Amino acid sequence: MARNVLITGAGGFVAGNIITQAGEEVTFHGLEKVPTDLAGDNLIWHVLDLQDSDALGEIFSTVQPEAVIHTAALSDIDYCQAHQEDAERVNVGITRTLVNLCAGAGVRMIYFSSDSIFDGRKGNYVEEDLPEPLHFYGQTKVQGEKIVQQGCDNWVIIRPSLIVGLPVLEAGNSFLWRMIKELKKGRTVAFPKQEIRSPLDAITLSRAVLELAGNDYTGILHLSGNDTMNRFEMAQRIVDKLGYPPESVIDKKPVVDSGRAQRPRDVSLTNVKARAVLATPMLDFDRALELIIENKGDKVL
Repeated sequence: MARNVLITGAGGFVAGNIITQAGEEVTFHGLEKVPTDLAGDNLIWHVLDLQDSDALGEIFSTVQPEAVIHTAALSDIDYCQAHQEDAERVNVGITRTLVNLCAGAGVRMIYFSSDSIFDGRKGNYVEEDLPEPLHFYGQTKVQGEKIVQQGCDNWVIIRPSLIVGLPVLEAGNSFLWRMIKELKKGRTVAFPKQEIRSPLDAITLSRAVLELAGNDYTGILHLSGNDTMNRFEMAQRIVDKLGYPPESVIDKKPVVDSGRAQRPRDVSLTNVKARAVLATPMLDFDRALELIIENKGDKVL
């Protein structure tokens, strides 16, 4: 495992889980635009705007990381569709800067892409399938992938499926945590039957990323759970595991709105390569939920 790691979007849901799953032998240098409350003996904060390439370069030179984990992105699909210049500056421009820094110093680059790069017409996508995004967010991720592949020698592109887990910080963008807060208030939660995924828990994702930060695998890797299901079924299995009544989940009908970006129907991912490459096991969904509960900390579910 790399001992000195630069991680972008360090106050976010994904990065927060990665940081807390690491041992004391790893020192994380977390990059975030605003200060956060996350603290640890293995975490050093650097507050900056990642679009400030000079400041980013200075931190990179000071830290001299062995690996960079790039999780930061504008990931709101509808926002990216409506604000394409912003999305390109952040999702493409920052990636290009980091790739140039990694290439110049021979540093390992781990880039977070997305299952949203596919059009969803067939499902069970493998790493060799050609991206055909339906929206601008997906297009920026495809651009980022190309920049990484063309600009680095030592790289991994991670395409995670839908990530299920709890945030380390309250502000983390976790649909599961938002869902639980609604259920605790006695409200229903709506999930669509027409969107199919192969959900992956945040703990397994984090352990896989940490493993990749320390091995020599180069290439694209799909990280997903072993089960494929629609999001309505996924939510039903969550409420059953947490002890809420099944009627807590209702079907979310498709939104017909000219301002809403088109969503792919089935972007389930095949994890055969991940299971061959990694020691970290990919899990069935029920076991993934158990792992989330085991690592819930002080959160009341």
